[in-house]
Amino acid sequence: MHLIIAEKHIAAKRIASILSAGKISQVRVNGVDTYQLQAEGEKKIFIGLSGHIVKLDFPRFYNNWQKVEAKELVDADIITVPTEARIVAALKKLGKEATRVTIATDYDREGELIGVEALNIIREINPDVHFDRVHYSAITPKEIIDAFENVSNIDFNLADAGHSRQVIDLVWGASLTRFISLAAGRLGKLFLSVGRVQSPTLALIVDKEKERDNFEIKPYWELYAQLKGRKGIDFTVQHVNRRFWEKNEVETLVSKLGNVAFITEVVTSIKKDKPPIPFNTTEFITAASSLGFTPASAMRIAEALYIQGFISYPRTDNTVYSDTLDLRAMIEVFARGPFKEYAEKLLAKETLEPTRGKKETTDHPPIYPASLAKKSELNEQEWKIYELVVRRFFATFAEPAVWETIKAKFDISSEEFSATGARLVEAGWRWYYPYNAPEDRLLPAMEEGDELQVKGIEVQDKETQPPGRYGQGRLIRTMEELGLGTKATRHEIISKLYSRAYVHGNPLQPTRTAYAVIEALEKYAPTISKPEMTSRLEADMDRIAEGQIPEEEVLQESREMLNSMFNDLEKNKDKITESLRAGLREDKVIGTCSKCGSVLMVMRSKKGSRFIGCQGYPECSFSLPLPRSGQVVVTDKLCEEHGLYHIRVIAQGKRTWNLGCPHCNFNDWQRSQQENKEEAQEKNAVENTSSEKMGKRTKKITDIKGIGKITAEKLDNVGVSKIEELINRDPEELAKLTNISINKIKEWQESVV
Repeated sequence: MHLIIAEKHIAAKRIASILSAGKISQVRVNGVDTYQLQAEGEKKIFIGLSGHIVKLDFPRFYNNWQKVEAKELVDADIITVPTEARIVAALKKLGKEATRVTIATDYDREGELIGVEALNIIREINPDVHFDRVHYSAITPKEIIDAFENVSNIDFNLADAGHSRQVIDLVWGASLTRFISLAAGRLGKLFLSVGRVQSPTLALIVDKEKERDNFEIKPYWELYAQLKGRKGIDFTVQHVNRRFWEKNEVETLVSKLGNVAFITEVVTSIKKDKPPIPFNTTEFITAASSLGFTPASAMRIAEALYIQGFISYPRTDNTVYSDTLDLRAMIEVFARGPFKEYAEKLLAKETLEPTRGKKETTDHPPIYPASLAKKSELNEQEWKIYELVVRRFFATFAEPAVWETIKAKFDISSEEFSATGARLVEAGWRWYYPYNAPEDRLLPAMEEGDELQVKGIEVQDKETQPPGRYGQGRLIRTMEELGLGTKATRHEIISKLYSRAYVHGNPLQPTRTAYAVIEALEKYAPTISKPEMTSRLEADMDRIAEGQIPEEEVLQESREMLNSMFNDLEKNKDKITESLRAGLREDKVIGTCSKCGSVLMVMRSKKGSRFIGCQGYPECSFSLPLPRSGQVVVTDKLCEEHGLYHIRVIAQGKRTWNLGCPHCNFNDWQRSQQENKEEAQEKNAVENTSSEKMGKRTKKITDIKGIGKITAEKLDNVGVSKIEELINRDPEELAKLTNISINKIKEWQESVV
C-alpha cells in the first residue's frame, strides 16, 4: 500500500482528486477521513494532517511555576507530545500496512518538519518502510502530476532547521516569560509574554513611541500665492523657502508682495515609473495592508486560495520567476473571464520580460495566480486578494508608466515661488495594477516671461509632526530587513502582540505594559530586546538547513546565550521587579476622580470582579463597572467631558471592543436600561388594559370570530400574533400588508375592545 501524507485534509482531498481524475472513495480511519483508490495494481491512500500533530514541551514537573525556577528550563529535557490523537492513531494503523510513504506537505522548513514528524510516527511501527518526497508550488493538475512523476528525497537538514526553531523558541519563550511574569506578579491568563522574536519586535514599536514622546513640536508657516493663469484657470504656488520658522519674517514678506507674478522658468520633463517586482510574502503583505487587510488575515486568505488551487504557495522569499515557468501559458489561462482584456494585451507582446527583485531562491517561485477563478466561487475578501495577486502578476510584464512633469518658477516682487505638476501620459503597468495610484497634478499652459495676476496670498500655520508609528505592513518589512522572524512567522508575531495586549490600534501603539517590559529588558538584559541576537540565531538555522552545521551545535550555542542573560536577570531581579510593577501600575490608571480628585484605576474586588475605583476609598466611593472578561487596554485618547482615558477590551478569538470613555459608556448603559424599563412598563399597561377589556371570552387571536388557522398565519407573517398586537395596529396598514379587507380588520378590533 502506498500512503501519501499532505499537510491538511483539504490538500489531501484535492491531490487525491487530481491524481485519480475524481475516481476516489472516502474511507474513515480512526475517525479521520482518508481518500483511497486503486491505480497501477497498487492501493493508494491519501491522508491529511492538521499542520503539526505533535508539539514540543517540558516534562510535567517543570510546569509548576512556584517550584521550578525559570532558569532551570534552559537546560531541561524536551519531550514530544501528540496534539492530534486521532490522526496519530490513523497514521500508525495505515503506516503498519504501508510499503511506501510519500510526504506531500508544503515545501519549506515548517512543511518539511511536519512531514518528518508524521514519518517518524510511522517508522516507530514500520522502521523499514520506503519513503520519498514530492515538491510543488501550486495545487493544480499540472504541478501535482509533475511532482508525483519526479519524486525526490526528504531534506532532513531542512526539517532539523525547523525543529531547532521550535526548541529555541520554546526554551527562550517559556523561561523568559516565567521570569518576567513572576517578577511582575502577573500570573494566570495575565502572564507577561517574552520571546526571542517577539521582544525585539515590541522594542521597535516602543522605541518608535519614545521618539514620538520626545519629539519637540515646533510651529512654522508656509506661504502660498493664488495665481490666475491662461484661460482664467487658477492655480497655487508656494514660496521656495517652504518653511518659515519666524512669524515676523513671513508677515514682513507678505506686506511687500505685489499683485503681479512673472514666470521666470518652465522645465518640462518625462519621468518613467518602473513596474513593480513580483510578490514574495513581504511584498504581498505590504500590498494587502494598503487595502485594509491585516497581515494575519491576508495570509489566512492567501493560504485558503492556495489550497483551492487558485494561487501559488504564499510563503516565499523569492522575487524572480524561474526559467522553468511557462509564463505565456500562465497568462493564456486568463484569456477568458474577467481579466480577458488585460491578458490579451500582454499576449500581444512578442516577448514577455518580467521584472526581477533582489531576492532569488529555489524553493518556491514568487506568488502568482495558478488558475482562473470565478467571482461566484469566492467570497468578497477572497476575491479582493485573488484579484490583487492576478493584477500584480500582470503588472510585472507591463511597460513603465510615463509621466510628464512640469517645474515652474515665479517672481512676485523679487520673491521666488514655485509649483510642480504631473500628468500621466501612458498608464503602462498602472492600467493593470491601479492600487494607490497618484493623481494628476495639473498646471495650466504657461511660458517663460508670462505675466500673471496674483489673486490672493495665504499664510498657513503648521506644526512639525513626530515620526509616524509602524503600520503592520511597514513593520513586517522592517522585521525582514532586521532578520526578525521568517516569512511564515512575522504576521503571527504581530497577532501575538495584539492578543497579549502589548499593542493596540493600527498603526501599532504600545500600552504602558509594553513600555514596562521593554524598559526593564533594555536596562537589565538588553540582548533580549535587540535584533542582533535573534538575527544571529536565524542565520545559524539557515546554516543547519544548508547542511553546514549540526542542529545540536546551534541549540547548545542558544542555551549558552540564554544562560548568560539569566545571570544578568537574576543579578538585577529586585530592580526588574520594582521597574515592572511601577510601569504596570501606570497601565491601570484611567484618570482623575471628578468627586475627590484622587486617581481612578482598574481594581479588583475581594470576590475577584474588576471595576474602576477611586484611590480615595473609603472616603470616596465613586466607581464605574467594567466588562467581566477580556484584557483592558488604556489608550491615550482622553474624554473631553469626563477627563478619563478611553479603553479597549481584548478578548481571545473576538474582535477588539472599543468601549471608549468608561463614564460615557456607563451613562449610555443607564439610559438604555431606563428606556427598556419604561417600554416594559408601557407594554404591561397595554396588555393589562387589553386583558381587562377582553374578559374571559378571547384568550388568543383564533378565538376571534372569522380568524381561522390560515388567516392567523397571514397576520403572524406581518407581526400580529397576539390580540393586543391586533388592537394596536393601524387597520389600513394591516389591510395593505395582508390583503384582508379593512372593514373585516376593524370588525375584529371592535369585537375585542
